[in-house]
Amino acid sequence: MTAPPSPRSRLIPGDLWLAGLMLVAGILSTGLGQVAGVYGDDGPPLGWGVVYALGLTAPLAVRRRHPDLVLVAIAVVFFVGVSFRVPEIYVGNIALFIAMYTVGAWAEDRRRATTVRILVIVGMFVWLIVTTFQSAVGDAEDGLSRAGLFSPFAAFILMQFLVNAAFFGGAFFFGERAYAQRQARAALEERTADLERERELTAAQAVALDRVRIARELHDVVAHHVSAMGVQAGAARAVLDRDPAAARGALSAIESSARDALDELRQLLETLRTPDADGPGASTLRLDALGDLVDHARGNGLPTTLTVVGEPVEASELVQVNLYRIAQEALTNARRHGGPDAVADVRLRYDDGAIELEIANSGRVTPGTRPGLGLVGMRERAAASGGTFEAGPRARGGFVVRARVPAVAAVPA
Repeated sequence: MTAPPSPRSRLIPGDLWLAGLMLVAGILSTGLGQVAGVYGDDGPPLGWGVVYALGLTAPLAVRRRHPDLVLVAIAVVFFVGVSFRVPEIYVGNIALFIAMYTVGAWAEDRRRATTVRILVIVGMFVWLIVTTFQSAVGDAEDGLSRAGLFSPFAAFILMQFLVNAAFFGGAFFFGERAYAQRQARAALEERTADLERERELTAAQAVALDRVRIARELHDVVAHHVSAMGVQAGAARAVLDRDPAAARGALSAIESSARDALDELRQLLETLRTPDADGPGASTLRLDALGDLVDHARGNGLPTTLTVVGEPVEASELVQVNLYRIAQEALTNARRHGGPDAVADVRLRYDDGAIELEIANSGRVTPGTRPGLGLVGMRERAAASGGTFEAGPRARGGFVVRARVPAVAAVPA
């Protein structure tokens, strides 16, 4: 359980004001009590009454810094003052109540707080019993009548005990209640701070995930089309002088790739700008477009075949977009890194509610190269669809990319 904040490191202005006001009230109460003759002519001079008021109220200035010591000091001063019949009967009781309440509300050592309060209460009741016994055996001619089974004197003594029980019990109860409320408030504030940190972290994670998704989409769109345009530009440069018609065809392919890239970028930006967009569901990229993707790869110098195994099943939009992008990136990598003699084979398998996509090429593999963003993006897409991904060189040469995902996408990781 969270401990309440400690006030020991500072003086609290409210306590200083309380001590000052109580001191003024104590001096006035002592003076008025002496004028009214509360104890007759047996009380000490007014100067001692001022000292008594100071002893009762000054410790209240540090009541929340040293609550245990303040309670003991005020209890001792109260006992001495009443024993010497200082004519003050109100402020002392209030100061004692505040001190006992403060121990319950602010003491950090709860065992010591309970012990100190119980000792003070026991001491006060022992003292009350002693003074009651002294009054009972004293001169019966003075004071209340003691005749009868339930005399006025007995009624007065019973009332004293009940008032003191209510007085000390109330101080004890309200102190404990205040401490419990401070604990609950501190725990609530800590929980509120934790929730605020979690909210900020969630917002930061959402921004990071959006940035990753945008980066992945941009990479797939730009890398695919720019790679194709680079191949066509190289072909156009090679045949520009000896075969102008072929060069014009290559330039037309570059123009077409540029238009396709702009169209896909525009669609991506429109999706990002629409708050309630359906994400992948708004895309036209589907598994039945793999044939067009394979034709595009062939047209850009990478002989590619497509094989579909099993009975096609209806897959979620997210699965279709991610598998299409994986195939697109894998063919782009094969065209860029496989060499002039590379060929590729795309296999799409439907099996027991799962879809497996495999793209293999026979080109060369550059050893020791660090995996690029393309492989990272493919792995993220497979994970976002709730599936698995593997990629690496083949034993018989070339490179293979394989992703297996459920037909209905799981909750994205």
